[in-house]
Amino acid sequence: MAIIAIGSFLPRPGGLNPGGGTEVPVFTVARGRFERRVPAQGNLRAVHATPIAVPLGAPVPYRIGWLALDGARVKAGDVVVRFDNSDLVKQLNDARDDATSAGWKIRKQEVEGQGELSKLDRTAGLARDELESAGRFQKKDALIFSRSEIIESEIDRELAKEKEANARKAERTQKRLGGTELDLLAIERRKAALKMGIAQKALSSLEVRAPHDGVLVLKRDFRGDPIRAGDSVWSGQPLADIPELAEMEAEVFVLEADAGGLAPGKRAAVTLESQPGVAYPAVIRRVDSLAKPRLRGSPVQYFALALKLARTDPQVMKPGQRVRAVLLLDDRPDALTVPRQAVFEREGKMIVYRREQRQRREGTGFEPVAVTLGPSSAGRVVVETGIRPGDVLALGDPTRTRTEPGAQSKDKTPAAAGPLASAAGSGRP
Repeated sequence: MAIIAIGSFLPRPGGLNPGGGTEVPVFTVARGRFERRVPAQGNLRAVHATPIAVPLGAPVPYRIGWLALDGARVKAGDVVVRFDNSDLVKQLNDARDDATSAGWKIRKQEVEGQGELSKLDRTAGLARDELESAGRFQKKDALIFSRSEIIESEIDRELAKEKEANARKAERTQKRLGGTELDLLAIERRKAALKMGIAQKALSSLEVRAPHDGVLVLKRDFRGDPIRAGDSVWSGQPLADIPELAEMEAEVFVLEADAGGLAPGKRAAVTLESQPGVAYPAVIRRVDSLAKPRLRGSPVQYFALALKLARTDPQVMKPGQRVRAVLLLDDRPDALTVPRQAVFEREGKMIVYRREQRQRREGTGFEPVAVTLGPSSAGRVVVETGIRPGDVLALGDPTRTRTEPGAQSKDKTPAAAGPLASAAGSGRP
């Protein structure tokens, strides 16, 4: 931090507050180190992890029957998730029943269709016999038969001919209709067979095994609750991760108000809550572009960032462990800093009151100097331009009359609002 010398300025006759003799605290500016450190909290997570998900290709939902414990160590090939088979067994039995029913319907349709075709064929045969008989015994001789008998015989022959044609047409229609019914029943049987195949495939993948050794970390929903036995899950839904413990990173959160200067490459120090005395060096690897609330319904927003650790200790580091981090956002070894109470705003400009070097201005002994501010910490702010080492600045407003308690300031402008109240140079990543 910058080295300051605190003293006091005693006004002399004709100087500051000639009637009151009130002291104005001062300090002498000197160069020194300025650091801005920001605290953050979060959790450890693995850089690389193998996802565990519901098997792909199953269009039916699974119901979790058994689940390994969150954080349990598993070996390659160990069962980590076992699904309940009661719904699948019911679906398989229903599909088998549908297939059997469709088979019997097809057999029935074939028998009924064959019977109907035989009936229509007999009808057509009778119509053919009637046509032949009508042709053989048709009454045509006008000398023997009356005109009405001749006409009636002709009508009988035409009727027999139409009966035969209609019977043959009905036979062809029945064949097409029977074929269509059989096709529909075949589709129904294929649908039942497809359902059977799906259920059998789902039954063959009721267990999910660990692909390699590691620690099982269950997935959590938006409320932070892990999946449990009895939950229904769908094909491809992620259930857990098996992280590789050889490389870890820290995911931490910084208040939006403290996020000025966050950028990849900034240094940090990470401490495990289980080992508060050991700090692990790290650098910022990634910073989210938007601030978001961490808790549902909370208006407080945070920037999430990932810290790359310089080294990982698999013996003590586990995914999900709570960590605390200190981010070094600014580090200036040779900076001019002043206390916040020495900076004022006047007419839209930032100023400090510097003791006059050549001659006193009547009534004050200090002169206002415009300054350019840089980054700030909780109690100090960097001054980029406007002052030099050795300058003596007032820690209070020397233009105020302090002879009586509650006296008003001599500066009547609305801009004379007092010391700087907020951090200068703050911003967002």
